[in-house]
Amino acid sequence: MKKISLPALSCLLAFGSCSEQSSTTMEFVTENTHSQSALVQTIESSTGHKDKTFASEWSVTKTVLKGGKQEGVELLTLDNGNLEITVIPTRGMGILDIRMGDVRLGWDSPVKEVVHPSHIDLESRGGLGWLEGFNEWMVRCGLEFAGHPGTDEFIDNTGGTATLDLTLHGKIQNIPASGYQIAVDPEPPHRIRISGTVYEKFFYGPKLKLVTEISTIPGSDTFQISDKLTNEGSFPQEFQIIYHGNYGSSILEEGAMVYAPAKSVTPMNAHAAKAIDNWQTYKGPTPGFIEEVYLLEPLSDANSSSFALLTNASGDQATSVRWNVTELPYLTIWKNTASDEDGYVTGIEPATGYPFNRKVERKYGRVPRLDSGDTRTFTLDFGIHIGKESVDELIAEATQMQASAEVTINQEPPATE
Repeated sequence: MKKISLPALSCLLAFGSCSEQSSTTMEFVTENTHSQSALVQTIESSTGHKDKTFASEWSVTKTVLKGGKQEGVELLTLDNGNLEITVIPTRGMGILDIRMGDVRLGWDSPVKEVVHPSHIDLESRGGLGWLEGFNEWMVRCGLEFAGHPGTDEFIDNTGGTATLDLTLHGKIQNIPASGYQIAVDPEPPHRIRISGTVYEKFFYGPKLKLVTEISTIPGSDTFQISDKLTNEGSFPQEFQIIYHGNYGSSILEEGAMVYAPAKSVTPMNAHAAKAIDNWQTYKGPTPGFIEEVYLLEPLSDANSSSFALLTNASGDQATSVRWNVTELPYLTIWKNTASDEDGYVTGIEPATGYPFNRKVERKYGRVPRLDSGDTRTFTLDFGIHIGKESVDELIAEATQMQASAEVTINQEPPATE
């Protein structure tokens, strides 16, 4: 039996070509030693669109995992001929990883399986159970709440105030999509779109609908996340969302740099404050490293567009994210350069707020509300950049944007009481 580690899964999905009706079963062993099989099926491809001319052949492959805690997890891998994007409908339409040649956006979490939400107890370990399934490149945190666990108050159905225990980063990542679809734009360049719908609804609670979309153009080195959040309840509803992008392979290494033009940079706690002067630079894998978190107010251009860039040490590989600050006005940089065994990773996280407990975020006016029937949209554009000339251009863009306003480096964390 051929042995293939889980991080190579998206490469596995691209093997061979088959019709929409054909499928193959491939045996492999993941690092947790469970014997497993995955049913792999091509469900859409460029060969099914003879009326269109694409810049590259492409396909969408469905895989259903078996064995261990990932039994029944469904993956969709969109191969645009250059990028491979693996989406997890079973885990809130999160994204496992992105691959382009030897470059991978993702990380090697100690959690090796793509864990089915049925095995997640969000309340375990004092509200940290979310971490039992944390291994994706892109995790959406929210929607009713995000950030640190703890207690908060809310108005119950009688109009009185009650105490609510909030778990780490909310529930949406552990709610399977109710459905998804694949669409191809009829006009060139024929963008390919995978969209899904995830509901976070309670009787006497939030009634939120998230329609997610991951899309790319055939042959390109860029892709987009575009989401719509709707309050389907009859009363206004608070919400929070953090786009928790996690980078730990290919680009992150000792000497890597993050460029994020900002009005201000603030340490999240006293520990991070000790290293505030080095918030942009990264260490190599460091046993015993304690996470450092920095809170940024992003700068933007005349179109309200901001961006962040992560480069490797030699400056010839990078990845970027761009977003609109009217939609996502805050950015968190999470540095967790721990040992490889403990999860060597950094987070670049545009959001509606910072990852404090919702009670703290509300105090600072960072918990937005949706009126009944209203919708908010969030769009993020990502790219992978190869070659020093390409990376230098982006560094120059970031440097020029930062030069337009002096950044305030706060030495102390904000008050949380």
